[in-house]
Order: sequence, then structure tokens, then C-alpha cells
Amino acid sequence: MAGRGDRRGDRRQGQQGFTLFELLVVLAIIGLVVALVPGFMLRSQPRLDVSVAARAIADGLRQTRSDAVVSNRQQLFALDVAEHLFRAGDATPVRIDRAIALSFRTAQAELQGESIGQIRYFPDGSSTGGQISLIRDGWQADVRSDWLTGLVSVDVVAP
Repeated sequence: MAGRGDRRGDRRQGQQGFTLFELLVVLAIIGLVVALVPGFMLRSQPRLDVSVAARAIADGLRQTRSDAVVSNRQQLFALDVAEHLFRAGDATPVRIDRAIALSFRTAQAELQGESIGQIRYFPDGSSTGGQISLIRDGWQADVRSDWLTGLVSVDVVAP
């Protein structure tokens, strides 16, 4: 009987490798690390946050201008600085990261209170004009709508 137990023990000592369970645990850990690390790295990039928000606003301005030309009627782009929201025409409002400071310059007639302003686009593509500035950790982006042509531009400025 003692001999039989010894042989079985010898066989276990001679086996090398990992069990399927051990491999699955290691793969799960690697999967979590791969999934989480990029999110942490991207959140620490204020330049990217400012740039993405500026591009979203610029896209909204361009869409509003396009809608005005296509529908042959005035369209409004509205920005609520206090709530960090903008609305392009009749579209659903879009929220901007609260970590980004906003300022808005537009025609006096287009101000709707202390924190809400708008840019009006006309059927010929022109607008009332305006500038939206976004700032975070020294990074700044300026989104402009030219009053004569209605064309939209974005400038990102390093700290």
C-alpha cells in the first residue's frame, strides 16, 4: 500500500504546467488591466478633453448652419454656459464636461440671460457670429462662427 501511494505522489511531482482554472484567472486579470488602463490614461489628458468638446461644438454649429441653408429658414445654436449644455437647432442638447470652463461671446441681441446665448444662422449661410472658448488646465480652444460667411473654425492653444 505504501508503494502505491509513493508512485502516485511521484507522478504528481513530475507533472508540470498550469491548470485550466489558473490560466483563466490570469487571462481575466490581463483583460481587466487592458480594459481599465486606457481609460485612466485618457482621463488625465486635458488637451484631449478640450479638443473633443471643441470639435463637438464646432460640429453642432456646422449642423445648424447646414440646416438653415437646407430648410431655407433661420436656425439657432444655443449654449448654456452655466449648465454646460448646447443645442444645435432642434437636436437633443449635448452636455459638455464640467471640468472645462466655458465662455461665450455673441451679439447682444442673441443673449438670453446671464448664462445663455445663441448664434443665429440665416438661409444664405451667414450668421450673427460668435466665439466659444473652452479652457482646462491651461489648454484652450476657441470655436468661432464668422458673421459674414457663417463658416466655423477651431483653434487649440497650448499652455
